[in-house]
Amino acid sequence: MEFEERLVALAAKVQNQREAIQTEEATKNAFVMPFISTILGYDVFNPLEVVPEFTADVGVKRGEKIDYAIMREGEVQILIECKTATGQLKIEHASQLFRYFAVTNARIAVLTNGEVYNFYTDLDAPNRMDEKPFLVLDLSDIDETTIPELKKLTKDVFDLDSVISAAEELKYVGALKREIAQQFREPSDEWIKFFTSRVYEGAYTQKVRSQFTSLVAKAARQFLNERVNDRLKTALGATALPVATSGSGTPPAIESQAVVERDLVHNSDEVETTLEELEGYQIVKAIACSEVKPHRVVHRDAKSYFAILLDDNNRKPIARLWFNGKKQKYLGLFDAEKVETRVAIESLDEIYEHADAIRASVRRGAE
Repeated sequence: MEFEERLVALAAKVQNQREAIQTEEATKNAFVMPFISTILGYDVFNPLEVVPEFTADVGVKRGEKIDYAIMREGEVQILIECKTATGQLKIEHASQLFRYFAVTNARIAVLTNGEVYNFYTDLDAPNRMDEKPFLVLDLSDIDETTIPELKKLTKDVFDLDSVISAAEELKYVGALKREIAQQFREPSDEWIKFFTSRVYEGAYTQKVRSQFTSLVAKAARQFLNERVNDRLKTALGATALPVATSGSGTPPAIESQAVVERDLVHNSDEVETTLEELEGYQIVKAIACSEVKPHRVVHRDAKSYFAILLDDNNRKPIARLWFNGKKQKYLGLFDAEKVETRVAIESLDEIYEHADAIRASVRRGAE
């Protein structure tokens, strides 16, 4: 498997198993060790490469242990401290990392809960770990721009100098992106006031602030949706063709090739792909990637539903997203006879509950 495929596969594993992981030890075994092994490429059972429970006495802190130390040529290069998958990562959790970073040759420190990996170095002061990460890998929402930098830390192409030289820009660009994302989700008072002053000429009173709080949030959501749709149309062009639908109002099974070809003449401009559909597609794709390469999982949007196919072939359905209803969303799943069953879902996370059925459809299509 390619590096990106392994990353997607691990992300799917984390999403599927996260609720079952309740302890730090379980987090290490289920998520962190596979990350060290399949993503970074180090042998977790070779003490010359990976030392669990690494000990380096620090001042009065005798016998303190760090969860993992990754070694190269007998020297510590990367330190990893793990927290339980159910907890949030905070810099307060990194006290041992701070101390070990100062007394070893490590230039990279990692704080993780198995889903989010915060990477630190010593940009602010030599041999002293920074308080803010220069790289954040979130397996629930992988930022593709971080992948090349992550690759530099893998065993085969370990390039510490390149990572350190790019760390400062990564640190601030990443922090800015996360702050912008936070503002889109929950606009701060400063953000609301800034945009209000650009479009509203009156006094910025409490009443105006209350009115524009919802307006700014709504405008941000609409802007993001429009940008996603514009990029999708540009990327797909004429290939964004709808799939066949039945006129009965019930989801059809896979129809004959003649029906498919007839329906392909529909005007794709009448179809609006939503951000929610694309997010659902990414979840299904992450699940499917445990069976096939990512490029084989494609989507086609239609007026009634959003189809996810193997090899862009209507005869190889993986799933359908019925998200156009105003009240209820459905996930369409296929059996061995390619007969579709719609399952009601309340949130996108519930798609993971049907991972086995999705993988079974993929395997049948790949035969």
